[in-house]
Amino acid sequence: MSTTDQGPPSPDWETIQQSAEFTQLRRRLRNFVFPMTVAFLTWYLLYVLLSDYAHEFMSTKVFGNINIGLLFGLLQFVSTFVITSLYVRHANKSLDPVSEKIRDDIEGGK
Repeated sequence: MSTTDQGPPSPDWETIQQSAEFTQLRRRLRNFVFPMTVAFLTWYLLYVLLSDYAHEFMSTKVFGNINIGLLFGLLQFVSTFVITSLYVRHANKSLDPVSEKIRDDIEGGK
């Protein structure tokens, strides 16, 4: 192997970032992530504020020793799993095909 043979040239990352496909990929990701983040943080802030300022409401028993505060706390975990599954579905449907096309273009259609 000669010293002039350096393998394939490295991709022009600036051109890739300015491409229509990359712009579309970023837009689709942001259109999911930002609203979902706002929704989750609002939901979490509601839980924190109710826990701090609405003791009587949060201590209302639903059944047995289970109260609204405990249910809201457990629903924080549930909402995390729901958001994760929604993201996976969104990524599989909207993000992965575009990212695979970008990758194929970079790698030369291998």
